[in-house]
Amino acid sequence: MDLKSMIRNVEDFPVEGICFKDITTLLKDGKAFRYAIKQMAEAVKEKEVELIAGPEARGFLIGAPLAFELSVGFIPARKSGKLPAETISSEYKLEYGKDILEMHKDAIEKGQKVLVVDDLLATGGTIYSTIEMVEKLGGVVVGVAFLIELTFLNGRENLKNYDVFSIIKY
Repeated sequence: MDLKSMIRNVEDFPVEGICFKDITTLLKDGKAFRYAIKQMAEAVKEKEVELIAGPEARGFLIGAPLAFELSVGFIPARKSGKLPAETISSEYKLEYGKDILEMHKDAIEKGQKVLVVDDLLATGGTIYSTIEMVEKLGGVVVGVAFLIELTFLNGRENLKNYDVFSIIKY
Protein backbone atom coordinates (compact mmCIF):
# COMPACT_ATOMS: atom_id res chain seq x y z
CA MET A 1 0.00 0.00 0.00
CA ASP A 2 1.37 3.42 -0.97
CA LEU A 3 0.86 5.42 2.23
CA LYS A 4 2.74 8.43 0.91
CA SER A 5 0.11 8.95 -1.77
CA MET A 6 -2.56 9.15 0.96
CA ILE A 7 -1.01 12.20 2.64
CA ARG A 8 -2.55 15.49 1.50
CA ASN A 9 -0.24 18.46 0.90
CA VAL A 10 -1.71 21.79 2.02
CA GLU A 11 0.29 24.72 0.67
CA ASP A 12 0.90 27.83 2.77
CA PHE A 13 -0.38 26.30 6.02
CA PRO A 14 0.00 27.30 8.79
CA VAL A 15 2.02 30.15 7.25
CA GLU A 16 3.05 31.13 3.75
CA GLY A 17 5.82 28.97 2.32
CA ILE A 18 5.02 25.86 4.38
CA CYS A 19 3.70 22.71 2.71
CA PHE A 20 1.74 21.02 5.52
CA LYS A 21 1.56 17.21 5.46
CA ASP A 22 -2.07 16.49 6.38
CA ILE A 23 -2.53 12.98 7.75
CA THR A 24 -6.32 13.22 8.04
CA THR A 25 -6.67 11.83 4.52
CA LEU A 26 -4.81 8.70 5.64
CA LEU A 27 -6.64 8.48 8.98
CA LYS A 28 -10.08 8.45 7.34
CA ASP A 29 -9.19 5.32 5.35
CA GLY A 30 -9.50 2.52 7.91
CA LYS A 31 -7.45 -0.01 5.94
CA ALA A 32 -4.64 2.47 5.29
CA PHE A 33 -4.61 3.65 8.91
CA ARG A 34 -4.45 0.06 10.16
CA TYR A 35 -1.70 -0.75 7.66
CA ALA A 36 0.34 2.28 8.79
CA ILE A 37 0.06 1.30 12.46
CA LYS A 38 1.01 -2.30 11.66
CA GLN A 39 4.05 -1.07 9.69
CA MET A 40 5.15 1.03 12.65
CA ALA A 41 4.61 -1.89 15.03
CA GLU A 42 6.71 -4.12 12.80
CA ALA A 43 9.53 -1.54 12.75
CA VAL A 44 9.76 -1.42 16.56
CA LYS A 45 8.76 -4.95 17.59
CA GLU A 46 12.29 -5.88 18.72
CA LYS A 47 12.48 -2.93 21.15
CA GLU A 48 10.63 -4.66 24.04
CA VAL A 49 8.45 -1.59 24.50
CA GLU A 50 6.53 -1.35 27.78
CA LEU A 51 4.91 2.06 27.25
CA ILE A 52 4.37 4.54 24.45
CA ALA A 53 4.49 8.29 25.10
CA GLY A 54 3.11 10.75 22.57
CA PRO A 55 2.71 14.53 22.50
CA GLU A 56 -0.58 16.34 22.00
CA ALA A 57 -2.37 16.23 19.66
CA ARG A 58 -1.37 14.17 16.65
CA GLY A 59 1.01 12.06 18.73
CA PHE A 60 -2.17 10.74 20.36
CA LEU A 61 -3.59 9.77 16.96
CA ILE A 62 -0.58 7.61 16.13
CA GLY A 63 0.70 6.65 19.59
CA ALA A 64 -2.54 5.33 21.10
CA PRO A 65 -3.38 2.88 18.29
CA LEU A 66 0.27 1.80 18.16
CA ALA A 67 0.15 1.12 21.92
CA PHE A 68 -3.03 -0.89 21.35
CA GLU A 69 -1.37 -2.87 18.55
CA LEU A 70 1.65 -3.63 20.76
CA SER A 71 -0.51 -4.33 23.86
CA VAL A 72 1.26 -1.69 25.94
CA GLY A 73 0.12 1.41 27.80
CA PHE A 74 -0.04 4.94 26.42
CA ILE A 75 1.24 8.06 28.20
CA PRO A 76 -0.05 11.43 26.93
CA ALA A 77 2.24 14.48 26.93
CA ARG A 78 -0.28 17.31 27.11
CA LYS A 79 -0.25 21.06 26.77
CA SER A 80 0.15 22.95 30.02
CA GLY A 81 -2.80 22.82 32.41
CA LYS A 82 -4.64 19.90 30.76
CA LEU A 83 -3.67 17.02 33.07
CA PRO A 84 -5.57 16.63 36.37
CA ALA A 85 -2.89 15.23 38.69
CA GLU A 86 0.63 16.34 39.65
CA THR A 87 2.84 16.88 36.60
CA ILE A 88 6.34 17.59 35.36
CA SER A 89 6.89 19.89 32.40
CA SER A 90 9.25 20.61 29.54
CA GLU A 91 9.44 23.75 27.42
CA TYR A 92 10.14 23.65 23.69
CA LYS A 93 10.55 26.17 20.89
CA LEU A 94 7.99 26.91 18.22
CA GLU A 95 8.52 28.92 15.04
CA TYR A 96 7.03 31.93 16.79
CA GLY A 97 7.72 31.42 20.48
CA LYS A 98 7.63 28.66 23.06
CA ASP A 99 5.21 26.10 24.41
CA ILE A 100 5.11 23.67 27.33
CA LEU A 101 4.22 19.99 27.51
CA GLU A 102 3.37 18.18 30.73
CA MET A 103 3.24 14.57 31.85
CA HIS A 104 1.88 13.05 35.05
CA LYS A 105 4.61 12.45 37.64
CA ASP A 106 3.41 8.87 38.14
CA ALA A 107 3.17 8.03 34.42
CA ILE A 108 6.39 6.02 34.20
CA GLU A 109 8.20 3.77 36.64
CA LYS A 110 11.98 3.90 36.80
CA GLY A 111 13.53 1.62 34.19
CA GLN A 112 10.43 1.16 32.05
CA LYS A 113 11.16 0.93 28.34
CA VAL A 114 9.37 3.72 26.50
CA LEU A 115 8.86 4.32 22.79
CA VAL A 116 8.20 8.00 22.02
CA VAL A 117 5.81 8.47 19.09
CA ASP A 118 4.51 11.37 17.00
CA ASP A 119 2.93 11.80 13.61
CA LEU A 120 5.74 13.81 12.03
CA LEU A 121 9.43 14.53 12.56
CA ALA A 122 10.37 18.03 11.44
CA THR A 123 13.04 19.66 13.63
CA GLY A 124 12.47 17.36 16.62
CA GLY A 125 11.66 20.04 19.21
CA THR A 126 8.29 18.71 20.34
CA ILE A 127 9.43 15.11 20.51
CA TYR A 128 12.62 16.03 22.36
CA SER A 129 10.49 17.74 25.00
CA THR A 130 8.59 14.47 25.46
CA ILE A 131 11.87 12.52 25.64
CA GLU A 132 13.14 14.86 28.37
CA MET A 133 10.12 14.15 30.53
CA VAL A 134 10.32 10.38 29.99
CA GLU A 135 13.95 10.41 31.07
CA LYS A 136 13.29 12.76 34.00
CA LEU A 137 10.77 10.20 35.29
CA GLY A 138 13.37 7.42 34.97
CA GLY A 139 12.06 5.85 31.78
CA VAL A 140 14.44 4.39 29.21
CA VAL A 141 13.77 5.67 25.69
CA VAL A 142 14.19 2.60 23.47
CA GLY A 143 13.28 4.44 20.28
CA VAL A 144 11.46 7.31 18.65
CA ALA A 145 8.91 6.52 15.95
CA PHE A 146 7.11 8.69 13.40
CA LEU A 147 4.56 8.13 10.69
CA ILE A 148 6.26 10.84 8.57
CA GLU A 149 9.78 12.26 8.49
CA LEU A 150 10.72 15.48 6.71
CA THR A 151 14.35 14.52 6.07
CA PHE A 152 15.30 17.93 4.64
CA LEU A 153 14.77 19.56 8.07
CA ASN A 154 17.40 17.29 9.69
CA GLY A 155 15.32 16.55 12.79
CA ARG A 156 17.00 13.16 13.04
CA GLU A 157 20.24 14.99 13.83
CA ASN A 158 18.62 16.48 16.95
CA LEU A 159 17.70 12.94 18.01
CA LYS A 160 21.05 11.34 17.17
CA ASN A 161 21.32 9.66 20.58
CA TYR A 162 18.16 7.61 19.91
CA ASP A 163 17.00 4.98 17.44
CA VAL A 164 14.65 6.82 15.09
CA PHE A 165 12.05 5.07 12.93
CA SER A 166 9.75 6.52 10.28
CA ILE A 167 7.69 4.85 7.60
CA ILE A 168 7.04 7.74 5.19
CA LYS A 169 9.89 10.05 4.18
CA TYR A 170 9.88 13.35 2.30
